[in-house]
Amino acid sequence: MRVIVIGSGIAGVPSAYQLARRGVEVVLVDERHPGFATAAGAGIVAPWASRALAGAEYRLAAGAAGHYPVLVQQLAEDGVHDTSFEIVGGMVVSADEAELAEAQQRIGARAAEDPLAGAVRRLDPPQARELFPPLAGNLAAVHVSGAGRVDGRRLCSALRDAARARGARLLDGHAELALDGDRVTGVRVHGERLDADAVVVAAGAWTPELVAPLGVRLGVAPQRGQLIHLGLSGQDTAGWPVVLPVSTHYMLAFPDSLVVIGATRETGSGFDHRVTAAGQHEVLTEALRVAPGLAGATVLETRTGFRPLSDDAVPLLGPLDGYPNVLVATGYGASGLTVGPFAGQIVAALAVGDPPPIDLAAFRPERGAATG
Repeated sequence: MRVIVIGSGIAGVPSAYQLARRGVEVVLVDERHPGFATAAGAGIVAPWASRALAGAEYRLAAGAAGHYPVLVQQLAEDGVHDTSFEIVGGMVVSADEAELAEAQQRIGARAAEDPLAGAVRRLDPPQARELFPPLAGNLAAVHVSGAGRVDGRRLCSALRDAARARGARLLDGHAELALDGDRVTGVRVHGERLDADAVVVAAGAWTPELVAPLGVRLGVAPQRGQLIHLGLSGQDTAGWPVVLPVSTHYMLAFPDSLVVIGATRETGSGFDHRVTAAGQHEVLTEALRVAPGLAGATVLETRTGFRPLSDDAVPLLGPLDGYPNVLVATGYGASGLTVGPFAGQIVAALAVGDPPPIDLAAFRPERGAATG
């Protein structure tokens, strides 16, 4: 069996890796668009803390959090150890007692049903600053010990290496779906036709243009996100927890004195991958409001990427009507680095005819698609 996966970001490359682990012949095709989201992203794996996730989308994210330790073990078995994923804990921070009480109730209820969330506890401002020293002195926190963080570039690099070691073929170029009558039979890349039993279309915000020749319009558009990497010379940041203000912004630390702050959510941006003054101002203003101790940090790098945002902000995951061998994986929005690896496992199961581990009814691509 051969499966072609279009897109080597956090939607596509986990699918290719899981298929290769199943012994499937895999071809991973990528056009390397500037601004693809995974290359920019720093991921927070803490669905229990999310105010936005609910219902089926929360269940997907919670399953994804549980998949991360499994994935790390799988990669280790394949000799790949630099995934960047670490469980470092996370803090929802606020100076508002009502916001903290609501967060503690929500996270505590979810943790009671999911042991992976770990312990949930309240921290006063000195305790919060002990864990994340740059924090503002008036911010208390709700701490959840099971939260993790991951670097998108490093994780995807690890998955590509492991997929290649399992026999996957990596091919650069623009892919087009190949049709025979009313069936997709593979793709064309640089004029070369590659036949396949199934095709996974996981090209992020560029996915709609790939399926458009089938007469399908997917409800997905690019949402620009800008973030900043800061260096804190002399600080041991490796074990600092993820920080989640009661907003859409965040900060997370990595080894080597690195703190990542972000991110804008610029709906309607199109594919304009510039770093803008307004975007950087937004990111820095929010970060320094929450953590004024970062004011003396060195700006090391700015990144921008396009999240694939669906019309209803819920992922599109599964086969297309009329083309059951075309599997779509996109629309993850800001949750890409959380759900992507687990979604790859789901896609691999679907491609070989196995039942998915969760009910996918809420994620049907057709709910956000029109034909004609």
